[in-house]
Amino acid sequence: MDAKYIVIEGPIGVGKTSLAQLLAKELNARLFFERVKDNPFLARFYQDRHQFAFQTQIFFLLSRYRQLESLKQQDLFSTITLSDYFMPKDRIFAALNLQPDELALYDQIYTLLNPRLPKPDLVIYLQAETDVLMQRIKHRGRDYEKPMEWDYLAALNQAYNDFFFYYNDSPLLVVQTSEIDFVKSRADLEDLLEKMTQMKKGIQYYIPRK
Repeated sequence: MDAKYIVIEGPIGVGKTSLAQLLAKELNARLFFERVKDNPFLARFYQDRHQFAFQTQIFFLLSRYRQLESLKQQDLFSTITLSDYFMPKDRIFAALNLQPDELALYDQIYTLLNPRLPKPDLVIYLQAETDVLMQRIKHRGRDYEKPMEWDYLAALNQAYNDFFFYYNDSPLLVVQTSEIDFVKSRADLEDLLEKMTQMKKGIQYYIPRK
């Protein structure tokens, strides 16, 4: 596989981390996970999004930048590197949650940081219906996610779709996961790996074998 830096993205509950772990074993890749639980504002954000959105988002922005900046200092091409997030995701959440004046300030910071970071050789965008996302979130049982509302998740899901509709900075593989289980189905995983090896430029859609 030509891609050395692979990013797996998608809305909350879609299965990014689980797939990253599976692919890392198959590709003998280095894993680079987002440290979501390190954000001290996250639980309060889900209780009161309006009051804690800005603090939550700025913490994530700076934390994600520091993580990806450290990745750039490593030999990115010595082995395959897999990550369960990339920087433009941060802007999706900011646009959804911040007030206009907060977003303007956020954008000033984001514009300074983002161009300095490495771009992935391949982005795998995982999609799922909002009802499926809600089921998966409930199943994993994280306390801070329990207050999450269906309407918020639906808006986030749509924001991801809108963003990736126009995304062209890297080769993009779109995977509809509503009826796919990479953890339980070896065939699904092998089918995806085959599709990844065929990726060159532009956008491709993964259609599971029946």
